[in-house]
Amino acid sequence: MASETDSTPDFELVQAAEADFPTEYGHFRILGFEGRTRRNGAVEVEEAVVLRMGAIPGDEPPLLRIHSQCLTGDVFHSLRCDCRAQLEIALRAVSEAGRGIVLYEHQEGRGIGLMNKLRAYELQDQGADTVEANEQLGFESDLRSYSLPGAVLRHMGITSVRLMSNNPEKVQAMENAGIRVAERVPCIAEAVESRRAYLDTKREKMGHLLA
Repeated sequence: MASETDSTPDFELVQAAEADFPTEYGHFRILGFEGRTRRNGAVEVEEAVVLRMGAIPGDEPPLLRIHSQCLTGDVFHSLRCDCRAQLEIALRAVSEAGRGIVLYEHQEGRGIGLMNKLRAYELQDQGADTVEANEQLGFESDLRSYSLPGAVLRHMGITSVRLMSNNPEKVQAMENAGIRVAERVPCIAEAVESRRAYLDTKREKMGHLLA
């Protein structure tokens, strides 16, 4: 049964579905959400999926990984980025803790979309780094918004989390969305040679906290 919450004149969050979800990492519940924003007479829909394990919200802040969709990494196991590795690290950590959330949102290519992400790959093959490629396409280095994850977490009764992230801006974005970050938990993938330059750029130009 779908339910609605967090309604404002311009935004509403709809929980669209919930079901059992057994995985190789353990048994989760899977929840689907839609954030509907009314703008200039039209409705824009942003989707997110939550994998939830254990008692949520509970007495202690749960582990949380907010993972942006990466078709090339998550599905095709690309070694140009660390996305799939981080997703696996997060699922394993939640499973080992027996409690936590992986929130998967549709913001491919740090918000520029799949086709533009592939165009950015092409520019990287010509010598640009990941930030320069986005800028050459007319985008900022990171266009993602975390308002939908914040609304989803509030809907679930979560006010404080242990955030699995290497990105200080994501910590600040969660705080801005009204979710207290009790702890930042590193989520560092192995620096294999094919993604070493990518990780160096995230550390040097985007401020990610990578060893």
